[in-house]
Amino acid sequence: MCLHCYAESAPAGRHGPMTAADWIRVIDQAAACGARKVQFIGGEPTLRPELPDLVGHAAAAGLRVEITSNLVRLPARMWTAAALPGVELGTSYYSDDPAEHDAIVGRRGCRARTTATIETAVARGIPVNAGVIDVRPGQRVEGAEAALRELGVTRIVVDRLRHFGRGAAGRPPEVAELCGRCAKDVVAVLPDGSVTPCPMARWLSFGNVREFPLATLVRGTAARRIRAAIGEATTWTANCASSTQGGGCTP
Repeated sequence: MCLHCYAESAPAGRHGPMTAADWIRVIDQAAACGARKVQFIGGEPTLRPELPDLVGHAAAAGLRVEITSNLVRLPARMWTAAALPGVELGTSYYSDDPAEHDAIVGRRGCRARTTATIETAVARGIPVNAGVIDVRPGQRVEGAEAALRELGVTRIVVDRLRHFGRGAAGRPPEVAELCGRCAKDVVAVLPDGSVTPCPMARWLSFGNVREFPLATLVRGTAARRIRAAIGEATTWTANCASSTQGGGCTP
């Protein structure tokens, strides 16, 4: 259980009320709105049994797809989905020191297993994006970057710890902690159907896709109000911890 998890995910977490049919409908609505990419993120999205089907549906709809996972373990069906054209993997990587990495993610052996999965993906020609989050003083961030490049990962973003979820250490969330790109060409749909500016801004909601179409929500009054508030409080930077492309937010 990652010490800083922005989603406050935990082993006891649930998938939420969104069904596979709900997610397929949202994917279709996103494509109709002009979305170019969909990112499946968590927690750990690979625990969702129907995720390979959702990835396949998004890819068939012409969307680029990123599966953002801890990459500790990918079931066979996930490997099949990850090998589809336009699909890539994303992960977080914290240190070239196994003990430090494992202490941050809260489980021994995770760095070795994540590293092995990255090696397999690179060998199979599956693109891998990595985010290195500077979580604590003295962390071997540069070592993590070097280790990733040795593995063949070329798309790496480094970001500071953002004060959201468990990373907030009990502080209330602040709009100023966002990168500033949120809600402009990026939105997130949470497991309960809430639409938010990005995965880090889970306390700001435009409404719910179980009640209204996605297009209605992203063009509505609440969305415009939240966009304005974010724009006033932030200065956009490409170095967002949700971004593994280096050129803007990817969720």
